[in-house]
Amino acid sequence: MRKRTLARECALKILYKIEIAKDSVQDSFDDFWSSQKKAEGVKSFAETLVRGTRENVAKLDELISKYTENWDIKRIAVIDKNIMRLSIFELLYMDDIPAKVSINEAIELAKKYGDVDSGKFVNGILDKIRKEECKK
Repeated sequence: MRKRTLARECALKILYKIEIAKDSVQDSFDDFWSSQKKAEGVKSFAETLVRGTRENVAKLDELISKYTENWDIKRIAVIDKNIMRLSIFELLYMDDIPAKVSINEAIELAKKYGDVDSGKFVNGILDKIRKEECKK
């Protein structure tokens, strides 16, 4: 598995823990990394994603709400919501990552960790956001 792919997966797990356990970002980092082998570069990128996502969660959730017509964001599965938050953060704030890469990585995470329809759902929302909100 590529380093950035692994980092995204780690970031997703940390974000999930933050939301479910209501832990602080730092406590979640400490807990997660104490039980993981850290590949060179994985920890740094994962923590950048988590910090950026958490710092911008209100804007990210606003975009998710805007493009999920007839869905209350509270009804979206926690895992799907965090996958979209991660990807939208990359789309908006990480110019060195092509939009297609961010979206494809999100789809793969959704297929792996979400339910049967998560990949399609995440793809549809992220593609709308890419077309309407991104300059990449």
